[in-house]
Formats: sequence, C-alpha cells, structure tokens
Amino acid sequence: MTPTLRTERLLLEPYVPEDEDDFVTLFLDGRVSRWMGDGPAPEADYRALFGRIFTKVYAQELFDVWAVRRDGRFAGHAEIKPAKVADGYEIIYALAPGMWGFGLGRELAGAIVAYGFDTLGLTEVYATVAAPNTASLAVLNGIGFEHVRDVTEDDGGVTHVLRRSRATG
Repeated sequence: MTPTLRTERLLLEPYVPEDEDDFVTLFLDGRVSRWMGDGPAPEADYRALFGRIFTKVYAQELFDVWAVRRDGRFAGHAEIKPAKVADGYEIIYALAPGMWGFGLGRELAGAIVAYGFDTLGLTEVYATVAAPNTASLAVLNGIGFEHVRDVTEDDGGVTHVLRRSRATG
C-alpha cells in the first residue's frame, strides 16, 4: 500500500478517484507532457492511465504512485517503480507549471529518493530525463544524481540515464 509522505511544503498521498480531473489536466498541459513518457497523448489515454492506477498499480501493489499536494491543492504526480532502462528503480515526478520556480521539484524528488533508500531499502535510484529538459536535470544534479549513460530514442532524441547511490558511512 502506497504510504503518505510529507515534506516541508508537500504532501504525497495515494490518489483518490476525485483526483482524476486534476491528473488529466496536469498531463494534458504540453509543458508537462512533453517530458513524460512518449510525450503528449489524447485525453482518453490519460483517463485510462488514471484508471489503471487503481485497477492495476494499487490493486496489485506493483509500485508506489502519489498525488502531490501543496496547501491542500493538487500540485503534481510522483512515483517510484522498477524500470528496465535503468535496471533498477526509477523516480518519476511532474509538477503543475504554477508550482515551478519555488524549489518544489528538488523537494519532491528528494522525498521520493529518501523513500527509496529508507523504506524500500534500495542502494541506488535512477531517473531518465530528456536531454533538453534542463530544469529537471538541474534538480536531479542538485540532489546528487550522476550521469550513467545516454539512450538514443526512436525519434533521434537523447535521454540521459542518471543514478544516485545511497551514501555510505
């Protein structure tokens, strides 16, 4: 069961059905969806994806997925899950554009990484980021992620595979 996590300014909690419209609105925003998965998709695809969070991800306890809230309002999406491209667990996060520029990305990514290390017992956590996504690269570099390799996508774009190892000692 996905637990509730708290940071200084954010609350990460399991989605509830009432979050569907906020989830869809987040991913329909091209400023967000251009960096997620295969890029922008039709609204029906995002609604189906939201449904699978309940019917598959939560029902089968496949991995942890959170609605991100700030001051009681929907602010974004977060997850940590097994990923083949990284051969380990990958963090994924997205904030609504109105939440950009306040250091919340760093706070959110840091919370997911800490959960991976402290709760899941991982020794390393990965992230995949499109090369032009300089904001996300800056966030991840700022919390200790290091470049591992590049993947050339079918469309010719480059995705950076990043890793953060658990501090020892």
